[in-house]
Amino acid sequence: VPRKFTSKVEGKMGYEDFVYFILSEEDKSSEPSLEYWFKCIDLDGNGVLTKNEMQFFYEEQLHRMECMAQEPVLFEDILCQIVDMVGPKDEGYFTLRDLKGSKLSGSVFNILFNLNKFMAYESRDPFLIRQERENPTLTEWDRFAHREYIRLSMEEDAEEASNGSADVWDESLEAPF
Repeated sequence: VPRKFTSKVEGKMGYEDFVYFILSEEDKSSEPSLEYWFKCIDLDGNGVLTKNEMQFFYEEQLHRMECMAQEPVLFEDILCQIVDMVGPKDEGYFTLRDLKGSKLSGSVFNILFNLNKFMAYESRDPFLIRQERENPTLTEWDRFAHREYIRLSMEEDAEEASNGSADVWDESLEAPF
């Protein structure tokens, strides 16, 4: 476990724990996030990520792919892709320094932990790639917050529109009598 939960309830996250987790989940390229996920994978705590440690987590992704009727991607292919993305000093393992030196390290953790983000990365939309290049100063967290703001605004607008249309409908029914 990369950090002890601050919650007084054994094995449960408190608010502070949840905030730390969601920030690490949504912006896997930030330094605290890289450290968080690195510690999750470094099962023996020796400061390096081995093929076996990464494969342990990738097995769950394979299971999820099968459940979703997705074509599974062999771990050996994934490992080659990760080596290309990170460019470690030693191809036998990855260090935290290797990951901090790569702009794609957040994607490595998505491959191992978040199937939805992994699949989105595999089938990247050219429009989204262009948006990222046009505004490189935005972090993944900034992009997440922006998407959530738009989603919530649209939900609110839809709710207001449906409430408004219900009032109009009700009034039109009452008018003839």
